[in-house]
This record gives sequence, C-alpha cells and structure tokens, in this order.
Amino acid sequence: MSKVLVLYYSSYGHIEQMAEAVAEGARSTGATVDIKRVPELVPEEVAKNSHFKLDQKAPIATVDDLEHYDAIIVGTGTRYGRMSSQMANFLDQTGGLWMRGALNGKVGAAFSATASQHGGQETTLFSIITNLMHLGLVVVGLPYSFQGQLKLDEVTGGSPYGATTITGGDGSRQPSENELEGARFQGRHVAEIANRLFG
Repeated sequence: MSKVLVLYYSSYGHIEQMAEAVAEGARSTGATVDIKRVPELVPEEVAKNSHFKLDQKAPIATVDDLEHYDAIIVGTGTRYGRMSSQMANFLDQTGGLWMRGALNGKVGAAFSATASQHGGQETTLFSIITNLMHLGLVVVGLPYSFQGQLKLDEVTGGSPYGATTITGGDGSRQPSENELEGARFQGRHVAEIANRLFG
C-alpha cells in the first residue's frame, strides 16, 4: 500500500480537524498515513494573544520528509484568497526537491478553509495546486461523486478542487459533518489512486 502525508497549517484548529478527517479517509484504504504540520512563524506571544490553537499534536514536518511519501495532501486556511504565509514559507523551501525532480509523479491534493462562503476557497486551493504542479505532483481533486458538495439545504464548503470548510468571521463555526465527510472522501480518493500507482 502507499504512504500518504497529510501536511497542514491551522491557526484555530479548523484545518487540524479537516486534516484528521482526510487522514481517516486515506487510512480506510489500507494506506500508511502520517499527519504533520508546518512550523508556526508568528511569535508565541502574538499567537497566544490571537487565541491560536497551540496544543496541536501533529509533529512538525521538514522539507526533507516530503520525498518519502507517495501522496501529499496539503491543507491550510485562507489569507486574502491565497494560502497562509506559514504554508507558503514551507513550500518555498522545496527548491532542492524541485531541482532533483524528487516529487515528480507523486499524487497531490489540497484542502482549505475560509471565514465566509465566498472568502477565496477555490483561489486558495489553486494557490496550493499551483505549487504541487510545479513540483511535479499529479493533482487529484474532490470529484462530484462526493454528492455532499451539491447540497442546497445547508451552507457547506467543498469544491471539485478540494475539500473545504467555512469557519465564520469569528472562527466559531466548526467543520460540519458534510465538510468532514468531504475531507474523508478526498483522503480516500487520493489514497486509492496512490495505492494503484505505488501499492
């Protein structure tokens, strides 16, 4: 079976929850799955004063970790319609992997969160996907076979480019069951493809 990395950045815990759901879906295929997070760049005092979730259990990833996985699923919250600076900083350090083609042909995917329905979910996903494609990964989205993204009876995240959640402007809204199921579906879908390619 394949080896999958769920790599994330989460300020307030929403993306952390989504990462756990993505990993759950990937593990259901028999794949080996690790969850890791990128380093925080905000000084600790600022993070505390901003009420960041500082008790996240996932270990910190290094750039060198990436080439040891068959699939990499990247998640981060949105900052003005693009990925967070913490994730961008981490991915900006992958030049050595790019030079060697170390990630060519691996499977990649993205997931995200925004405060509002129209807060840049798809542009953030594309900002992640652009990096994955430059690194040579084969990108997998969240196909419409996940019917939850077609719901009209509730406010929900999700797009064909990746699983998403909506947090509310004050961060009080937690991922819904439908959004978590979308994350599980995407994790399973990515791992099934990686298992076929590398298992």
